[in-house]
Amino acid sequence: MYQYTDFDREFIKNRAAQHRDQLERNLSGELSDDEFRPLRLQNGWYVQRYAPMLRVAVPYGELASRQLRVLAQIARTYDQPSDEVYKAATEGQAKLGTTHLPVRYGHFTTRQNVQFNWIPLTQSADVMDLLATADLHGIQTSGNCIRNITSDALAGIAPDEAIDPRPYAEIMRQWSTLHPEFAFLPRKFKIAITGAAEDRAAIAWHDVGLRLLKNADGEVGFNVLVGGGMGRTPVIASTLREFLPWNQILNYLEAVVRVYNRFGRRDNLYKARIKILVKAEGQHFIDEVEAEFADILGHDGAAHAIPQAELDRVSVHFQAPSLDSLAQSTTNSIAIEPTGKEAGEYQRWLAQNVRAHKNPALRAVTLSFKRIGFAPGDATADQLDAAADLADRFSAGEVRVTHEQNLLLPWVRATDLPALWQAATQLGVAKANIGLLTDMITCPGGDLCALANARSIPLAQAITERYQDLDELFDIGPVDLHISGCMNSCGHHHTGHIGVLGVDKDGREWYQISLGGSDGSSLSGDPVPGKVIGPSFAASEVTDVVEALLDTYREQRTAGETFIASVRRLGLEPFKLAANAVRHETRDGGKVLHVHLQTADAATD
Repeated sequence: MYQYTDFDREFIKNRAAQHRDQLERNLSGELSDDEFRPLRLQNGWYVQRYAPMLRVAVPYGELASRQLRVLAQIARTYDQPSDEVYKAATEGQAKLGTTHLPVRYGHFTTRQNVQFNWIPLTQSADVMDLLATADLHGIQTSGNCIRNITSDALAGIAPDEAIDPRPYAEIMRQWSTLHPEFAFLPRKFKIAITGAAEDRAAIAWHDVGLRLLKNADGEVGFNVLVGGGMGRTPVIASTLREFLPWNQILNYLEAVVRVYNRFGRRDNLYKARIKILVKAEGQHFIDEVEAEFADILGHDGAAHAIPQAELDRVSVHFQAPSLDSLAQSTTNSIAIEPTGKEAGEYQRWLAQNVRAHKNPALRAVTLSFKRIGFAPGDATADQLDAAADLADRFSAGEVRVTHEQNLLLPWVRATDLPALWQAATQLGVAKANIGLLTDMITCPGGDLCALANARSIPLAQAITERYQDLDELFDIGPVDLHISGCMNSCGHHHTGHIGVLGVDKDGREWYQISLGGSDGSSLSGDPVPGKVIGPSFAASEVTDVVEALLDTYREQRTAGETFIASVRRLGLEPFKLAANAVRHETRDGGKVLHVHLQTADAATD
């Protein structure tokens, strides 16, 4: 993992001190809420439906156990609303028929960050000081800037990886952090990077997607994609460069973002993302980027190319831990294979939650944070501490936040798998459902987010409760189920094999169902947005609709055929008929439940 320098640490401490001064001036009335708002956003502080929300940056998903313990401390000490806020939230959620009000929790996001939903803004400076002690912060997790850079959770360890993307991601993080030219872009700007054959970083769905590769001469470079995104207008990114020499990536990114900054729309929030500009301008956009890139190179661009010495300096931080050090850290492990009834559960866990590793002696293991009674990606303070203990004991003190809202241990000895399974089972994070239906992606939805049209968490809980039988889940096989509470697509519903989108109709919450989406992984195929299969469904119908879709698949699949493959072979019609049958049955039987969302001030964070 990258280790902060003295300069890095001083920078973060100064930033925290700056926020404390701004907060004190806001609380004293010297700085208005409107003036304070863009300042707090630059440090990751939102104001949501009921309370502030803090988003902590986790660059390319990597966390040290010591950092995880600080996040646990924040959850335990600060993630608790005032009595007034708590009362308003419980009353508001009671009107929605919801009981989801977890406090003292952390939440893993699809962008590999960690969020807290109940920290009083008056305590935000104390939290930032505490974050700084562990080299953590919330810089560029919000606002119209270059956001936290994401990557493959298996970066540096995947057998199909050609080049480790983490050193390049770290260099880009340092370059983009508070870049003065790109601090106030037309809209937020997201970059994803991978170095593997399989795209596990969904690069085609980002403003800029980067794939490291080698050309015929063995030289390292980037395949550069620009203009992807979800939201109201889902767009797959276009390829601007098939191969860009690695040392020119900052110059080329600068050219891309400059063109976006110059021509991106600022008069319409919904048309301000770079995907709209790329789609509208086509080849003209590409020509402008290439001209800007040539201009940068013509003005001593070599001075801004990444020196080999800098890549070497950063790469040192990403060396794999030695097997000897791993052996020392796991001396208390009990490496005994489970027997009896536990043997079957253990084998399923090996099949679903354990991945191959570049080092044949090691494995990558996913801890499942998709459980009954929890929103997907939620972890209590105690669970965060326990996960840190597992990282120390089994994974050289490192964990990774995954795009799917779980935690991954990247350095597990194969001989320690039985002991890890036993420890993870005791913690409640050993469910063998990774990649299956209940390993769903879900945004916070209307329970917490002021932008949401409908709730997401109750749907996720209902579906999880219905599909608890692992025999059934294994029979269904891999299914990506993604749920978003609004068109902003924080739940990535566009890329779900089954996508669920909350919509507002006259103050009531309804849900559109889409099928056939793909994030670009090997299972899902080429990236493509799912297609809506008809009019919206009531909240009470969604779980039955999901069941009808899966039953249709199981009835009509061929041997060994996955759900997404069946959808593409059969087309949408048989699934649409099954979903509509649920609608007719529930409405004819008078079972439809309409739920009013509480009125909230519109948020534009």
